[in-house]
Amino acid sequence: MKILHVNQSDILGGAAIAAYRLHSALLNQGLDSKLLVGQKKTDDPRVAQVPRHQWLENQLQRLTHRGGFNYINHISSFAIPKHPFFAAADILNFHNLHNSYFSYLAIPRLTAQKPTVLTLHDMWSFTGHCAYSYDCTRWQTGCGHCPYPKTYPGIRRDSTHLVWKLKDWVYNRSNLTIVVPSRWLAEQAKASILGRFQIHYIPNGVDPDAYQPLDREFCRTTLGISAKKRVLLFSAVNLTDFRKGGDLLIKALNQLPTTLKKDCLLLTLGHPSKQLATLLDIPLMNLGYISSDRLKSIAFSAADLFIFPTRADNLPLVLQESMACGTPMISFDIGGVGELVRPGITGYLAHPGDTTDFCRGIINLLEDNHHSESMRKACRRIILHEYSLSLQAEQYEDLYKKMLKQI
Repeated sequence: MKILHVNQSDILGGAAIAAYRLHSALLNQGLDSKLLVGQKKTDDPRVAQVPRHQWLENQLQRLTHRGGFNYINHISSFAIPKHPFFAAADILNFHNLHNSYFSYLAIPRLTAQKPTVLTLHDMWSFTGHCAYSYDCTRWQTGCGHCPYPKTYPGIRRDSTHLVWKLKDWVYNRSNLTIVVPSRWLAEQAKASILGRFQIHYIPNGVDPDAYQPLDREFCRTTLGISAKKRVLLFSAVNLTDFRKGGDLLIKALNQLPTTLKKDCLLLTLGHPSKQLATLLDIPLMNLGYISSDRLKSIAFSAADLFIFPTRADNLPLVLQESMACGTPMISFDIGGVGELVRPGITGYLAHPGDTTDFCRGIINLLEDNHHSESMRKACRRIILHEYSLSLQAEQYEDLYKKMLKQI
């Protein structure tokens, strides 16, 4: 069985990391897996970059972007069937089809030639432009009059109703099987224009050998952190990203009791943020952007709590990584977060946007050492039983086999 994944990158971004991990796990199971991506960052010979007519696509973008039609200028997508990776594949697996490399108008042509899975990593595939709609439900009825035109990926003109109609037209002419990593996203997909297709729930997996609990004293010594500190870990590629809730984090941490603040250290992963450093009266240590699984495991294992004040999310990989390292979590009850942050079991789930409740969760878990220890064990146990990378690969392999039998 030969599988070709199509994605925006091989390792750049959460969806890219998730797809590359799946690719690697399928190889470990003896399957032939390759990737065709918009941006290639590794030297993996099984990864190739989508050939592009860069100049022509840039000229077209001047018109399409101005009109609010993101990505349809990427006409090179129609030539993907000429690529040897495509020709050799038995089955396609689309991942993120946005991020300036692919035109969704090519989906009918590609799916007419190969059985195709579309793995959703966010809501973009069924909205008029956004990856997350927050409190807006217009995507269920056709979009238009968009309340969040600047949210990623932003638009210059509100053509969301026309884009929604265009995607509906595309799907009506396509043959797709949908996979969703969270139960929350499954419900959204069923209520959307993708509801016409079969929808399968297969959560993303994490390698429990790459991410595992390490000796806390060793990890803190390695990072130069005192054993007496209460370490709170926060991670985002861009720490000022509105969706990731850096501003909510500041509000929550500033509500901590003064005595507790003196004992705490905020450890951050991601590009440095001057805002965090200037607006918090808690010591801060930034490790920068880290791609190494080992270094991230050291950071998770050094932390008492992983704090994740996100405004919108699917099934965040970073929460799975935290769980695999046995680190309890605090987040808001939005999207698929509650499937990982299970109140009283793996962490504390605060009311959406309620920074006072978020602060309360930090205090409760830091002061209850016995409960935190049981949460550490539960985090690891749940990852091993429900979210291992090998289990994810087995479920995808079963789905691929069923689809090929139906040809």
